[in-house]
Amino acid sequence: MGTGRRVLASVESTNAEAARIAPTLIGPEWILAHEQTAGRGRRGRAWVGPPGNFMATLVMRPTEPPAQVALRSFVASLALFDAFVAATGRAQSFALKWPNDVLMNGGKVAGILLESAGSGGGVSHIAIGIGVNLVAAPPRDQVEPGAVTPVSLMDETGARVTPEEFLCLLAPAYARWEQSFTTYGFAPIREAWLARAARLGETITARAGTTETQGVFETVDEEGNLVLSTPKGRQVIPAADIFF
Repeated sequence: MGTGRRVLASVESTNAEAARIAPTLIGPEWILAHEQTAGRGRRGRAWVGPPGNFMATLVMRPTEPPAQVALRSFVASLALFDAFVAATGRAQSFALKWPNDVLMNGGKVAGILLESAGSGGGVSHIAIGIGVNLVAAPPRDQVEPGAVTPVSLMDETGARVTPEEFLCLLAPAYARWEQSFTTYGFAPIREAWLARAARLGETITARAGTTETQGVFETVDEEGNLVLSTPKGRQVIPAADIFF
C-alpha cells in the first residue's frame, strides 16, 4: 500500500489537518505533528501532547459501509501493539483496552480517535488519530477519576524513541493489518485483538453517559461491540468508557 507522509512543525490537530486534505487525497497519508495547539481525545476531551510525544493521523478514503470502516480502530490498536513490541522487545508489557487504548504495564500509553465524514450513507474519509506518550504522560490530576493511570514509554523502559522513529515502526505495521482487514474482513482482526485484550474474563465496568454496567468481559462481537456477562444476562455495549 503506497502511503504518503507529511511532517508538520505545528497544527491545531492532525485530525483537523486530515479533514482539510482529504478531498485532494490520491491515497492514504500519514500526518505527523511535533506540536498540536488543540489536540483532542474521545468525547471532545483535550489530549495533552508535550514535545517529543507522538501525535499523528492516518487519513484515507475507504470504500466499505460506515459500520465496517469504524472497525479500523481495532486495526490501529494491533498496529500500535506491534510498533511497541518492535520498539521495546517486550510483548508481555502491552495489552489492548476496548475500545481504543493501548496499555503498558497496566497504564495508558496510547489512545486512538476515529473521525469520519460522509454523505448519502457512505464515508468520504476517515481520520485515525493516534497519540502516544513517548516521553511524558499527563499528570494524574488531569485524568478522569477511576480511569487508567497514564504512563510514558520512556518512564517505563528508559528508551527514548522519536516521533519519526515511531512512525517508521507504526506505518508498516498498520499497512500489514490493513491488508488483512481488506482481504479477509474483521474476523482475523477480532481474533488477534482478543488475544491481546486487557482484562478479558475479568469483571469490568462500562460507563456510557449516566448508565453504568458491571460484568465479566466475555468477548468483543463481530461488530466490535463489547460483550459483558452480567447478573441480568449478556449485555452488548456498542460504546462506553471502561473502568477496571
